[in-house]
Amino acid sequence: MSNFKPLKREEVNEANQAIFDNLEKAVGFVPNLYATYAHSNNALANYLNFANAKTSLNAKQKEVVNLAVSQVNNCEYCLAAHTAIGKMNGFTDEQILELRSGKASFDSKLDALAKFAKNVTENRGATDEEVVNNFLNNGWTKENLIDAIVLVGDKTISNYVHSTTKVPVDFPAAEPLDATV
Repeated sequence: MSNFKPLKREEVNEANQAIFDNLEKAVGFVPNLYATYAHSNNALANYLNFANAKTSLNAKQKEVVNLAVSQVNNCEYCLAAHTAIGKMNGFTDEQILELRSGKASFDSKLDALAKFAKNVTENRGATDEEVVNNFLNNGWTKENLIDAIVLVGDKTISNYVHSTTKVPVDFPAAEPLDATV
């Protein structure tokens, strides 16, 4: 496999330099995965526009999807990043591990979302009818369903970028899920 490395500010085009500057201000650093998107003159801006687009899901609900999808896709980078973000959104370590496994015994509505995200990802969009019905019967709308699928696509893109490039993870490593079962 080709050797990918996260690019530094001076190695990217002017548009990506501006994005790097904004990330530094907002996050305190440029995450390695984002610095890898910058191998393309357009992908970083396109991805961030997609990832930050309006949705009917709030930040905590988005993390439910991000954690379930990243676990199915076995993306160590996104699991580490979204474990940290999940904690920032109020989830405990135990809840994060449960969400990664595609369930949430602590909240029936989030449980339906986690099961939906896991099932969509595992079945590559051919979601089980029972899972869809459970989702809708737990207070989610058809708008939420579509937005959740879009978020599955968003997270899958990052999962695939990391799985292909294998850039170093610059977040604290996520605990292996099988170690907790």
